[in-house]
Amino acid sequence: MADKTTGFSRRSVLRTGAVASAGLAAPSIFSGVANAYTNEPSGKSVTFGFNVPQTGAYADEGKDELRAYELAVEHINGEGDGGMLNTFSSKALQGNGVNGKKVEFVTGDTQTKSDAARASAKRMIEKDGAIMITGGSSSGVAIAVQSLCQEAGVIFMAGLTHSNDTTGKDRRRNGFRHFFNTEMSGAALGPILEKNYGKNRRAYHLTADYTWGWSQEGSMKTYTEALGWETVAAVRTPLGAGDFSQYITPVLNSGADTLILNHYGKDMVNSLSQAVSFGLRDKLVDGKEFVVVVPLYSRLMAQGAGDNVKGIFGSTNWHWSLQDAGSKAFVQSFGKKYGFPPSQAAHTTYCQAILYADAAQRAGTFNPCGVVEALEDFQFDGLGNGPTLYRGEDHQCFKPVLVVKGKDNPTSKFDLLEVVDVTPTEKVMYPTDHPDFQGGELGACNAG
Repeated sequence: MADKTTGFSRRSVLRTGAVASAGLAAPSIFSGVANAYTNEPSGKSVTFGFNVPQTGAYADEGKDELRAYELAVEHINGEGDGGMLNTFSSKALQGNGVNGKKVEFVTGDTQTKSDAARASAKRMIEKDGAIMITGGSSSGVAIAVQSLCQEAGVIFMAGLTHSNDTTGKDRRRNGFRHFFNTEMSGAALGPILEKNYGKNRRAYHLTADYTWGWSQEGSMKTYTEALGWETVAAVRTPLGAGDFSQYITPVLNSGADTLILNHYGKDMVNSLSQAVSFGLRDKLVDGKEFVVVVPLYSRLMAQGAGDNVKGIFGSTNWHWSLQDAGSKAFVQSFGKKYGFPPSQAAHTTYCQAILYADAAQRAGTFNPCGVVEALEDFQFDGLGNGPTLYRGEDHQCFKPVLVVKGKDNPTSKFDLLEVVDVTPTEKVMYPTDHPDFQGGELGACNAG
């Protein structure tokens, strides 16, 4: 049940005691208290703010994010099996909290809406003393909250945000992204699409009408047109449309032989399922089998779409079938607690909570400027996908990118995607002056 005063989950607040027992004062930027930085903790605990979509088109992702955040807090505080703290190359965290303080948390519902996400993040900072904000499953949300956190003087550890703009024109010194972006998806998918479908295709795009969709469409155009593919049309669709039939019908008579669905979450589930029901996957165009591409995949989406994902290519940030030590440790820990494997949403947000805590521990402070310094150009391993870099110039994470395909013969409702290619970091890393990432400056760190 939501608390109408704060907009937060009452269950989460009471479970962690973040409001009831922490006795946190309003941050200095709002109260005039002479703290060294925003929400400098003075008691025995420190509060993290988990801002996720609990309602809306991306709510399934949000539920898994919250599961992962709760698990991360347990591990940071020394509860459970430790998860990826056992495989993480940094050994700063000892399972006794951060800088001598236990971690508590509050939660907010972004509703997959930028205004709602800013409002819930603002409440967590002002009323609950959150030292950092993390979460989200929408680039529009991430960009809005990242800007707020910069203004408020707290760290923002982005959740699922795939638009180039997050670490491009809308980058901020106080914000960090562990997720990959649309440029990396395009670079990873291009060679796979050429190998399987050739150089002569006519592509029709259906695109979520906000920053992520525009970015994904642009990157896919860049890499498919470089193969010789023609873009027949690019049609924008509203987030959370539900019924995509009016957008799919024109595809049938467009002459296109490929549909690229720049959709995510329930939108992708609905648009793909409706495209299949309209007979697109059984269609022949000039002797070619009609194909569908889903540039950004998740296990939760595949589960929602069921058999409709069979044979369809896409990219993903992480997958529970990976066999590196960190991934196996996380899957085991998450599965033991919840009874099923984690999604890429869970993996990303778990890592962000751990990375923030580790940076604060290594810095010896929660001062955001100290945390920024500890995270910039930080290289680490053991959190899945192999060696990883948080590039200092733009706060973008770089690691290998996975290309996946819907399995023809899944063994369970969770085993729906197979990893068909692991694109090395050097193949997806781009220069800082890449044209799609221009127009933004990190600026200075703000400690409040």
